[in-house]
Amino acid sequence: MRIAVLAHVRQPIAPPFAGGMESHCWHLVTGLRAREHDVVLFASGDSDPALPLDPVLPEHYERTFPGAEHRGDAALIAHVDAGYAAACDRILGGGFDVVHNNSLHRFPIEPRRTAVVPTVTSLHVPPYEALHWFVRASVVPGHRLTVTSARQLAAWWPEGAPREASVLHNGIDPAAWPFVAAGDGGAVWCGRITPGKGPHLAALAAALAGVPLTLFGAIEDAGYWAAEVEPLLGGTIRYGGHLDGAALAAAMGRASVFLFTPCWDEPFGLAAAEAMACGLPVAAFDNGAACEVIGEAGCYAPPGDVAALARAIRAAMAIPRTVPRDRVHRAFTHDRWLDGCEALYHEAIAARAPLAA
Repeated sequence: MRIAVLAHVRQPIAPPFAGGMESHCWHLVTGLRAREHDVVLFASGDSDPALPLDPVLPEHYERTFPGAEHRGDAALIAHVDAGYAAACDRILGGGFDVVHNNSLHRFPIEPRRTAVVPTVTSLHVPPYEALHWFVRASVVPGHRLTVTSARQLAAWWPEGAPREASVLHNGIDPAAWPFVAAGDGGAVWCGRITPGKGPHLAALAAALAGVPLTLFGAIEDAGYWAAEVEPLLGGTIRYGGHLDGAALAAAMGRASVFLFTPCWDEPFGLAAAEAMACGLPVAAFDNGAACEVIGEAGCYAPPGDVAALARAIRAAMAIPRTVPRDRVHRAFTHDRWLDGCEALYHEAIAARAPLAA
């Protein structure tokens, strides 16, 4: 198939990844190409140059408009809208069989566009006002929508999801996150360093549990880092930087437990699955899809409860490391995920075919 993958443009689609959405999109393109599909990635122009790239914007907009994401900046909105409008027009004229839309933008899901090119949209976030009603209005035969967990399916469609919407769990390549049979007694946390991810709470809980902790990830919110995280560093709490995949996998594998501390309705939790593949049990806040993803491979605390999370850290370290590894191999592999993507592409194409006849 000839497939357009349309990314969001807040960050580049390139390793080391800023977060799970960037990783998802990069692995989608590389995985589909490995399966001999003809793929074009529509993303920011500073994304991975090794990928077949058609730029939506010259560079990711956090560089062009730093810190403007949540301010309703009119110049940023116009800049992004213009980029997506032109990219969507190029996709319509590009001879694509299907679009995999990861953009979280309203233009690609307009029925006038999905009526021309069958589309699969992946919703990586809980419903929010700027997109919610556009998504609900986009349900047509040639458009398939996926969410990453049952929790998110119910959040987007509390009255019951339409048949065009389904759960497609994220997947990882277990070979990229090799299993290690024993840890060193320490804990690890990784992700975007923002308040919603809760690394400061992970640090407080680890200190209370008496377990060394290393934090990894991109510092996305510098003010939050300086005020809430950096003062906790020192002694057994350290920051290990923003590592590439292989280095992060090695660091993960050395640890004995992974801390997962979402302070929002976490749609999936790719970092938890990556840690689990390495053999790490998880101590987690029971927020969003945490239980759905981690299951029997973790111990849980109420959201924001540092003392309970400290107890969960100690309890989780008693879980055999084969339990998290086996859960990933059973439910969250890269191949299983790509199989699901391909099935949805065929569904969208078949559903649109009678309309095009």
